[in-house]
Amino acid sequence: MAGAVVAGTAVAVPLLTTGEKTDGRPKTLVIPEGRRAAQVYRAVDKALALPPGTTRKSLAKADLKLPEDAEGNPEGYLFPATYPLDDGATPEKLLTAMVDTANRRFNGAPVAAGAERNAMNVYQAVTIASLVQSEAATEADMGKVARVIFNRLERGMPLQLDSTLNYALNRSTLATTREDTKIDSPYNSYQRMGLPPTPIANPGEAAMRAAIDPTPGDWLYFVTVRPGDTRFTADYREHQRNVAEFEEHRRDAPAAAG
Repeated sequence: MAGAVVAGTAVAVPLLTTGEKTDGRPKTLVIPEGRRAAQVYRAVDKALALPPGTTRKSLAKADLKLPEDAEGNPEGYLFPATYPLDDGATPEKLLTAMVDTANRRFNGAPVAAGAERNAMNVYQAVTIASLVQSEAATEADMGKVARVIFNRLERGMPLQLDSTLNYALNRSTLATTREDTKIDSPYNSYQRMGLPPTPIANPGEAAMRAAIDPTPGDWLYFVTVRPGDTRFTADYREHQRNVAEFEEHRRDAPAAAG
């Protein structure tokens, strides 16, 4: 059902940035929250002045300490932070630092206990956190977005999150079409039940907190009608009205901008 839950994040995905420079060389690499692994690989290539694709190819020899469920895919575990770029920096060292940081943040008692309290393992919690990070318009909305995800899972409803379609299609947009919702992909949460097979981004701590301690509520739907106006509801008809308002605002936005 197209538009059942509409992503609230910005469409534009800015380039990952390197920090202050010394003698023309980047001093640090900043990984913002919510970036995908593919974006992180490109950022590392750029920061180290390596040919495109070098960091992705280095995964095989990086010996990353990932959970078994990840099957070697570090998506979700490239923790958003600022990493130093010393003279000995390599893709393997940077990826290892990111995964080790994620393990320290995710494998502590609070996260493990929170995941168990919600009948899931830590990897599933990271997956939900990645959805929250990708969908929530603001940090204040993260707990509510997490609750929508849990409520839909508990009721046996498909998640119907546009962010998972964007991940499958390697894009970032709010303009999801009905055809998009029919793609054959394990990340198509309109067609497939349950969580996607992996995280879809690298979440920060706020999204992780929301995933293990969602805000109480009965909401099943949400849509960001305009910046600062995300509406949550358990009533489908009310949600349809909110989506119609979102569509109207999106149609009017280019004219207003012009």
